[in-house]
Amino acid sequence: MFTVYALHSAKFNKIYIGYSSDMENRLDAHNIYQTKGYTFRYRPWVVVYTESYPTKKEAMIRERQLKSAKGREFIWNLINYRQDD
Repeated sequence: MFTVYALHSAKFNKIYIGYSSDMENRLDAHNIYQTKGYTFRYRPWVVVYTESYPTKKEAMIRERQLKSAKGREFIWNLINYRQDD
């Protein structure tokens, strides 16, 4: 099983979209273990959206969709809706 996910850094108001076969360890990598790169600079990250897929190929296709302008708009709308609550 593969998880497509979106992370939000409230401190820097940034999003990150990715996929993983081990979501728990991947989130730890973003928040704890990485020592360089995009997600390292904008810690801490919180999961704001997930979807599950049975194959890596399906997860990669959906990740690509969420990284498009419309996909990013969808994620930002989720984040903004939660902040309005």
